[in-house]
Amino acid sequence: MTKEQFTSEFESARPHLKSYLLRITASIEDTEDLVQDTFIKASTKLDTFRAESTVKTWIFTIASNLTKDNLRAKKRWTENVTDICKAKALSNPNYFPEVMAINQTSQHGNFEIKEHITFCLTCISKSLPLEQQICILLKEVYEFKVAEIVEILQTSEAMVKYYLHTSRSKMVNVFEGRCALINKNGTCHQCSELNGIFNPKQDFEVEKNKIDFAKKANDPNREQLLDLRFQIMKEIDPFNSNGSDLQLHHIQHNRDVMENYSEKNEK
Repeated sequence: MTKEQFTSEFESARPHLKSYLLRITASIEDTEDLVQDTFIKASTKLDTFRAESTVKTWIFTIASNLTKDNLRAKKRWTENVTDICKAKALSNPNYFPEVMAINQTSQHGNFEIKEHITFCLTCISKSLPLEQQICILLKEVYEFKVAEIVEILQTSEAMVKYYLHTSRSKMVNVFEGRCALINKNGTCHQCSELNGIFNPKQDFEVEKNKIDFAKKANDPNREQLLDLRFQIMKEIDPFNSNGSDLQLHHIQHNRDVMENYSEKNEK
């Protein structure tokens, strides 16, 4: 493979690679650095590519290894991340003026329920062990096959299937107890609360019911609801969507809050 061919393949994979790395790291800065580091490392190792996998799989393997090195020493987020970050936002007098400014001045500052479902899924997934988070995103959002994930994670097929089963079970259980869209007793009401702030004239119930996910919220099949969440995530590029600027602000805020939270709890 020539350098020109590789560069073309890399640019085709870049949008998915960026969104994948953002959802793993929850850091815009780390994502940009990791994309660049992946390109450099892959460029210098072109002679090792044997075409036994797709170029995209090879690129994601390099990126995943770099990301694991970057995150290995960092604590995973807690399942109640949305509560912790919401409390911090409410105690910060600058938070809502900042997000309202984004909402009112940016072409990509719209709040949409789909965007928040994706944002929430990103945050909750960071409570999983790192390999499980990587595995479930690769399979459910980026549509890699099990055999490709085996290569990316450099593990066995049995371990990949174990990671998928365990991570799905945990995600279903977390959302069952926390998502107010599927459980009126859920503790997270941010979708409706934020919709009321950003779209005060909009009927939340009407907008919510336009989404297949919400239409099926009373269905006892929680596995299907998780799949619908992932389907929504597939459709949204966090760097290029109607609400990307707002979502990136929320992600960076939660990242900062959870890093400070971890530091305090280590003392």
